[in-house]
Amino acid sequence: MTEKEKMIRGELYAPGDPVLLAARMRARALCRRYNQMEEGHWEEREALTRELFGAAGADPYLEPGFRCDYGFNIRVGDNFYANFDCVMLDAAPITIGDNCMIAPQVGIYTATHPIDPQARNSGREFARPVTIGNNVWIGGHAVINPGVTIGNNVVVASGAVVIRDVPDNVVVGGNPARILKQV
Repeated sequence: MTEKEKMIRGELYAPGDPVLLAARMRARALCRRYNQMEEGHWEEREALTRELFGAAGADPYLEPGFRCDYGFNIRVGDNFYANFDCVMLDAAPITIGDNCMIAPQVGIYTATHPIDPQARNSGREFARPVTIGNNVWIGGHAVINPGVTIGNNVVVASGAVVIRDVPDNVVVGGNPARILKQV
């Protein structure tokens, strides 16, 4: 099994693998091109987003400062919007539904490391997928941790750290995030 296959399956993998390194360099180059593009150029921005992401529905839009590890593991639905300085560490799949808005400086992380120090010091890591439903609004500086599923119609408050799954139709906030109220 290749290191890329191990990574996507959530097994320990070697991030220094030449194939993975080349994929990260490709994603960085595409992000750099996107982030340096002048305002306007909507068609060119959308084409670059589609080149970077594994899949994108209608009208995807990223504000500059977007960063990701690979890009090919990111899938977004229709009417996706990410504000300034969004970071998606997509060693595992990140799947985002329709009509989702991400505020500035949000981090969505699939990459993680072993807890055991000896295993962690080996340099190997693993990843857990993140799934975000439809009609979700994620507030500024929120963090979505590896392995989390967020339901439909959810609002994640600014600064929330989401460490466990979130059901449909709720507002969550805090560190760690907890349900604050029903939508």
